Amino acid sequence: MSDLLLDINLQQLPDDYFGGEWQVANRVLNQNDPGSPLAQAVRLVLAPGQLEAQPVPPGEPQTGQWAVMRDEILNRPYLSFELPDEATRALVTRLRRSADGLRSQLNLYFSSGMEMQLDRA
Repeated sequence: MSDLLLDINLQQLPDDYFGGEWQVANRVLNQNDPGSPLAQAVRLVLAPGQLEAQPVPPGEPQTGQWAVMRDEILNRPYLSFELPDEATRALVTRLRRSADGLRSQLNLYFSSGMEMQLDRA
């Protein structure tokens, strides 16, 4: 039963739920540049205001900033990412968490069309 993940209401979610260390579990590039830092990342570290995108080793991680933005009508969360070689934003389409809060799954849809599933355990 510990593998059960529950959907979280994104409109009422505190912004700090998006922070932490996330592993890229799945990615669909669509029209995104396959060489961009976020397309190459295998791990994202979202500390308060600070972003680290870690590529497949032996690549050097890129650091920058991230922030949560919300649209005015539906209060949907977007994550804004600013790295030296890339600036973009992504709509949070789903956040799921285990009942004990130890496991999470975050789905993002980027303005470039890239989709990314992140896991935290």
